Amino acid sequence: MTTFKEIRGTAIQSVSSDPTNPEEGQIWYNNTIGVLKVYDGTLAAWASGGNVTTARQTLAGFGTQTEALIAGGESPTTVVANTEEYNGSTWGPGGNLATARRLFTGCGTQTVGLAFGGFSTTNLNATEEYNGSTWGPGGNMGTARRSLGGAGTQTAGLGFGGYTTANTNTTEEYDGSAWTAGGNLGTTRRALAGSGTQTAGLGFGGFATAITNATEEYDGSAWTAGGNLNTARNNLGGTGTQTAALAIGGEAPANTSATELYDGSAWTTSPASLATARSRGGAAGTTSAGLFSTGEAAPGNVTNTEEFTGAFLSVKKITTS
Repeated sequence: MTTFKEIRGTAIQSVSSDPTNPEEGQIWYNNTIGVLKVYDGTLAAWASGGNVTTARQTLAGFGTQTEALIAGGESPTTVVANTEEYNGSTWGPGGNLATARRLFTGCGTQTVGLAFGGFSTTNLNATEEYNGSTWGPGGNMGTARRSLGGAGTQTAGLGFGGYTTANTNTTEEYDGSAWTAGGNLGTTRRALAGSGTQTAGLGFGGFATAITNATEEYDGSAWTAGGNLNTARNNLGGTGTQTAALAIGGEAPANTSATELYDGSAWTTSPASLATARSRGGAAGTTSAGLFSTGEAAPGNVTNTEEFTGAFLSVKKITTS
């Protein structure tokens, strides 16, 4: 007897969480919440979240949509040290950085975070580790730099590119206490975005000799070329993984509201755009639940937070007796 699977393909999967990089038309059953879902790329959207307390730009941001963190930056002409934590609806105060800085990056989670590099009165190599309430010292980077990209976790961080006295292509890896040299970027640049992990990282956009759309993928030792962004931009937000990333806003060269999604080989421009075109903000989350907060939107910094919802449509709530 011919089965449905033989006629129509693989049976619907039962999973504990939504896939991070579904294909158009994919259907699955989320057994954690008891909902049958389908992916429709036209349904992605940005919506307003809670405003930050301190409007700023050139800050670090990381975490998830419901547990995000932003720290440091410039507000509006003063370099600040304050940290804010997001709970999915409102921002509240966290512990201050030991070194106020801007043009730096970070990675990890709201309770186990990492901040490194940047600029105060000079380029910085200082690293700080966050425990959910306070920042403490970590090992210094080998190369002081600003406007770098970052990815990974507090115990497996990745810093790459940036600006010393000129653009640099150097990469460093953090093990929770010390930085060591990694493989160089193929495209020397600053003001780029990053996502993913230390062994599966992604770097995209930035400024080389001009604003670039170049994407590179890191395997823990070397960078290789990935698919180009559709919109070349620098000072953009980046979040997600190497195979499911978000590129958010940035300068192209004017501030843009464009959002793109990466599937591990190519970028697709989302039909969903930021309500406020901006750059130099803080990004967090995934391609199904992203976050972009504060940043520079002419003529100045904004307090806006926007939340990205991936194109998941709940088809039916299924109950069992």
